[in-house]
Amino acid sequence: MSGIVHHIHNRLSKAQDTFHEHIRPFAKSYDLSIQFIGASGLPKMDVIGSCDPYFIAKLDDKISYTSTVQPRTLKPVWNETWNVRNVPSTATLTVEVFDKDDGLIDDYIGKFTTSVTAGAKECEIDATLVRARGSFWLKINSDPSEDDAFSPYTFDGPIRYTVHRSPTLGRLTSLNDERLYSTWKMYIKGVSKFFGDTYQPWNRDYKAAQAIFQGPASIAVRAGIQAGHRLLYARNTTNAFGIIDSPADTLSLLQGGKSLLRGGHRVKPAVYTYVLSADDATFRFSETGAAFLVDFASKHALHSNCAESVRYSGEFHPRPRGGWENFNDDIPDEQVQWELVIDNNSGTYSPNSSMLPCLKQLLEYNFPHFGIFSLDYKDPELERSREACRAYAIAHRGVRQTELQPHVQGGEESLMHQAIQQS
Repeated sequence: MSGIVHHIHNRLSKAQDTFHEHIRPFAKSYDLSIQFIGASGLPKMDVIGSCDPYFIAKLDDKISYTSTVQPRTLKPVWNETWNVRNVPSTATLTVEVFDKDDGLIDDYIGKFTTSVTAGAKECEIDATLVRARGSFWLKINSDPSEDDAFSPYTFDGPIRYTVHRSPTLGRLTSLNDERLYSTWKMYIKGVSKFFGDTYQPWNRDYKAAQAIFQGPASIAVRAGIQAGHRLLYARNTTNAFGIIDSPADTLSLLQGGKSLLRGGHRVKPAVYTYVLSADDATFRFSETGAAFLVDFASKHALHSNCAESVRYSGEFHPRPRGGWENFNDDIPDEQVQWELVIDNNSGTYSPNSSMLPCLKQLLEYNFPHFGIFSLDYKDPELERSREACRAYAIAHRGVRQTELQPHVQGGEESLMHQAIQQS
């Protein structure tokens, strides 16, 4: 009987999807602001311990939102907001709720679907042929879409970030810099507005990329990189979460270097490796000098999880107006006009330099309080600015040369080693 019910359910779902696809082109579009308030009555999934719930929300399988993990509670409160532009009035919001486990697979609690009509909603969480698994509260605000520059289902804030502490932290004992072992994942706004349908495929002329994406041996290479990505971006209750609402919030992400003259945390003169991912339009990055990454054929492939294409990739570094070579630590960070210098220095994806103006516009849209300079990797100005950044880090922030040209020393354990052990 359960098989028959499941079959009928699938047929009805497919019929409903077909109906929606036919009427969607004629549906009016709205800009949505969805507030995920919280849930109650969640079941305890494990015999030992409590529940660490989080959810994944999707609009018509076109765009998704992953919440924070709420530790040890059956009544989580999120109060998280998701803004999406140009959503058809016929769209369906689907929310799946999970219990975060220490292993690779999280426990599935249940899901619900609802329309995107405005108003407060209380939805029952249920699983197939299982009793209700709690209630979920959310509120939807909507306004008619008026900006045609946004593609359908465009994420439009708020800018959220997650800081992932590396599993290597504490094992690399030669350096005492927590930031050097962290990765950042940032949900930025309006990627499709500025990049349209342009993507950067992997570079078929680059030997390291060929080893990752081409030939029978590449399967094992990708498996190792993907295992490293899972460790590097693991979701757990120790992750740090935040929202960028002001210039001070952005500065706090870049601060971490300790001034030898004044003490305290200052904006760190550091170079970062980044990708703008193709699958979820997140901005993912880590310090280029992170020694535990040196075993990987491509740091960009590591951040992208071996994606065959990205929106863009390269390196970036912060600098005060006038450059690090003219900076004085006596000036407080809050009184400085900060700039971000971002490039297309990525052999794996070899991003087209013609898209640098689009990258500049995207970052100006997300960080209007920063001066943005997008430079080609061959531009002499880029090399001058980058080397001034590194020189200041050595002279005034106690950074060692080995951190700028990272290598694993005796007794240290790289991320690749851990990934192989756990894969």
